[in-house]
Amino acid sequence: LFFKLNVNIVIIPAGGEGSLDRLLPSISTSLSPRKRTTSQCKSEPPLLRTSKRTIYTAGRPPWYNEHGTQSKEAFVIGLCGGSASGKTTVARKIIEALDVPWVVLLSMDSFYKVLTAEQQLLAANNDYNFDHPDAFDFSLLVHTLRKLKQGKSVKIPVYDFNTHGRQKEWKTVYGASVIIFEGIMSFADKELLKLLDMKIFVDTDSDIRLVRRLRRDITERGRDIEGVIKQYNKFVKPAFEQYIEPTMRLADIVVPRGGGNMVAIDLIVQHVHSQLEERELSVRAALASAHQAQPLPQTLSVLESTPQVRGMHTIIRNKETSRDEFIFYSKRLMRLLIERARSFLPSQVHIVQTPQGEDYEGRTFHGKRITGVSILRAGETMEPALRAVCKDVRIGKILIQTNQDTGEPELHYLRLPKDISEDHVILMDCTVSTGAAAMMAIRVLLDHDAQEDKILLVSLLMAEMGVHSVAYAFPQVKIITTAVDKKVNDLFHIIPGIGETLNPSFTSSA
Repeated sequence: LFFKLNVNIVIIPAGGEGSLDRLLPSISTSLSPRKRTTSQCKSEPPLLRTSKRTIYTAGRPPWYNEHGTQSKEAFVIGLCGGSASGKTTVARKIIEALDVPWVVLLSMDSFYKVLTAEQQLLAANNDYNFDHPDAFDFSLLVHTLRKLKQGKSVKIPVYDFNTHGRQKEWKTVYGASVIIFEGIMSFADKELLKLLDMKIFVDTDSDIRLVRRLRRDITERGRDIEGVIKQYNKFVKPAFEQYIEPTMRLADIVVPRGGGNMVAIDLIVQHVHSQLEERELSVRAALASAHQAQPLPQTLSVLESTPQVRGMHTIIRNKETSRDEFIFYSKRLMRLLIERARSFLPSQVHIVQTPQGEDYEGRTFHGKRITGVSILRAGETMEPALRAVCKDVRIGKILIQTNQDTGEPELHYLRLPKDISEDHVILMDCTVSTGAAAMMAIRVLLDHDAQEDKILLVSLLMAEMGVHSVAYAFPQVKIITTAVDKKVNDLFHIIPGIGETLNPSFTSSA
């Protein structure tokens, strides 16, 4: 049973390494016109840009709770419809109207199976059926969409319609608040349907779809008109009638006329906004009231308070200290801190021969690789010390800032080295007060398959609240600092703290 509204929407009851100071303001951007359906991410117009990277104005709010575990999944919209029905146009109109950051467009076209040599010959003669369910790798598709919905980083194949194969380099996608998944067989798999929070069918007249397909396949895919019509009559039209059109009954919403039906798109956007509001989380408030009376955790290692360390703290905590002295002694402490962190990495016995011909039993690092990740901006100041201690270390960066309206940390930007799943990761932030930013950074690393027991959080100064928050959420993460202070004020500054007002680049990410 369904009914049609006057608005023509059919509703069916649902079943770079440089400092950030050198970044320049960007010009506005817009979505490019469609050439071929590809999986992609959408963010707000950038605030800052260099030739190598872009920092976006709109951040991703927490997708996890105070325990560090994911407590909300991405909202997944499934778009189905015949070939050239305007699914991608509808998807982009929804993205524009949603006006929220961290939206991913996942195209089913990315998940065509790689053709065998025999199938390649059939495809060259327009005798291979690309509009049959067997043409798609549903196993990979379901696995990828499930991980993306769970907030994990995924790799998406890039399909080449000219060679009918996958390109060597796959696209990495991460951080979706909303996923728009579109394809002709979006509703054809039971496991796939379970992942869709909202199902939309784009209903477009068959003559219009044929004209669009002719234009696309001839101009963009280099095919001749006879071959396109042959393929349409032999495969496309029968597949639509047999596999695609019957799935219209599974849709929550049917949109006639595709991207031109702005009333339907507005209703869809209103529903998505209401769903996102219901999923909002408040992490920082929970951290402020949780587990603060507990003893400091065993995973915490504080640099021994020798007269030398105490003396350097005296200098960097003194409000009369000049900027040059503050930076000089902070860097000395950072070097000691990184050396201390290095001692917690695994090692094994290694025997070498000295120039005198004698054996020496020493030790060497026992692991795949060491990767450093700095929480921008303050964590970036610790990178020179890390490079001085760990030769040829790889460096990643995560930008997390506090939303002034909500008080919550938000993820704005990240650039991580490839494949950190086996690496020992040294996560750097200059100061940690509530631990909210550090928790978000650790969650990002885990979403990229880093192992919790191989993450070391190093910070020049921490508040007890931040130590407890991180240790409670991630009990296997090693925490190393030079000192732990008792309190955090209303501005999330550590008390008694260090010279944050004098040296803003060292201000806590909170």
